[in-house]
Amino acid sequence: MTLTTNGPDESVVAAPTAPAAQRRGGRWIDDWRPEDPEFWESTAAPIAKRNLIWSIFAEHLGFSVWLIWSVSSVFLVAQGFAFTPSQLFFLVAIPNLVGALIRVPYTLAVGRFGGRNWTMISAGLLLIPTLSFAYAVTQPGTPYWVFCVIAATAGFGGGNFASSMANINFFYPAHLKGAALGLNAAGGNLGVAIIQLFLPVIVGGAGIFGLVKASEGGIHLQRAAWVYAGLAVVAVLAAFFFMDNLSNARTDTKQQLSVLKHRHTWVMSLLYIGTFGSFIGYSAAMPLLIKLNFWRQPVPAVEGIGINFAFYAFLGALVGSVARPLGGHLADRFGGARITVLAFGGLVLGTLGILLTLGQLQELPPAPDKAALAAIAADPAAFSYPDSVRAAVENNADVFPVFLGIFLFVFACTGIGNGSTYKMIPAIFRKDAVVATAEGSPERELAVLDATKKSSAAVGIIGAVGAIGGFLIPITFNSPWVTAPLDATRSAFTIFTAFYVVCLVVTFTVYLRRRKGAAADSGYVGV
Repeated sequence: MTLTTNGPDESVVAAPTAPAAQRRGGRWIDDWRPEDPEFWESTAAPIAKRNLIWSIFAEHLGFSVWLIWSVSSVFLVAQGFAFTPSQLFFLVAIPNLVGALIRVPYTLAVGRFGGRNWTMISAGLLLIPTLSFAYAVTQPGTPYWVFCVIAATAGFGGGNFASSMANINFFYPAHLKGAALGLNAAGGNLGVAIIQLFLPVIVGGAGIFGLVKASEGGIHLQRAAWVYAGLAVVAVLAAFFFMDNLSNARTDTKQQLSVLKHRHTWVMSLLYIGTFGSFIGYSAAMPLLIKLNFWRQPVPAVEGIGINFAFYAFLGALVGSVARPLGGHLADRFGGARITVLAFGGLVLGTLGILLTLGQLQELPPAPDKAALAAIAADPAAFSYPDSVRAAVENNADVFPVFLGIFLFVFACTGIGNGSTYKMIPAIFRKDAVVATAEGSPERELAVLDATKKSSAAVGIIGAVGAIGGFLIPITFNSPWVTAPLDATRSAFTIFTAFYVVCLVVTFTVYLRRRKGAAADSGYVGV
């Protein structure tokens, strides 16, 4: 407190001051009580905001590096690497699998090392995929398996999401978690849109709706890698100077892994496959889907025909990212389960609409083989597109606006569902704490803190399982049981539609349908 006086003859009056967060060395905060309204308003809110801002920055870079292959794989052929569509789909899928698998250890690392410390480490790890990428794409003899290994290291960026979300979950009170986690996730998800928008521009492959022309000097993929390597260094320094560790976020691994026994961890994992798995999977596959079905350009020296994927590939990730905080806000207001049901309903309608548009497309012939591409590159003036190819491309280009519009609606639903499901996770564990303790009791306060720790651990596990969808979707688009690429795309969307129906039914049955005779405050209805 401070001492104030109103004059020389008046008594000294004690004036209370705002409680301060107790700190120690290494930017550790020992006293953190976000559920205390006075502490939150006077002390915690600005600290939480500062950590959220730099968490978003680091996570944004992680997502960009994670999805760098979604666009760069399309340009590999233009840079002289003769890979088949099957190889390219697998290349964009590998980072998603690795990113999913490492999310659990990344989440556990927050409790062990501290959120600020782990942000520095995880941002520094992004130098591995970026620098190795910069070298490999400049070596014409780099074999396919080396690209697969480098793509796997890009999965480090996918782990950043889990640790970032687990960390920010500790900073905010329950009534603000949906919005805070939504903003944190949206800022990260925007990394997908940004890399897909600007990578074609940076490397000289045109972009931004054709406003930027292709470089006359050809494609230089290494430029994008150098840019993001530099930004990773910035993220390390920003975390060092501006972020904090929370002592009450520290917990042992056994306690965190106890959420594996909670059945709702696995129910929410299923739902998150449908929301986030769809977002990241569609984002990774969209550039290739547009290129294979709507665009033809055998070599950069030949003018392309149809819809250039570089102009539109980023739009899906952009819409899904912007919609995510909206989903969190709506979940805060109306309940996560209700918004999640609406999101899955939209996904069912959207994928059915895409199936209708796919029925109007014509199958495009495969790209020329390596020898044919070399011949075209040697004498591009002598090349002309067959009439059948031009007719098919023009037909598909007429369908593209409808296809794109419906696909963007699907992305919006994935974003809203991402925000609403992440609101549900802490709400479920908080409901356990509230039901088991008395209001206003010390046991309630301890139980709520323990619920926050458990929900942060669950975020990592649920995020890991959900991200596997990002691997399965590109693989399904290249369905090995279907030979024609267009037929494989139709088969994939049929499978996705059926899965969304299952997710809708599960959400409604578990989290919305009130059972007869159940008490009003029992179960997880309306979380």
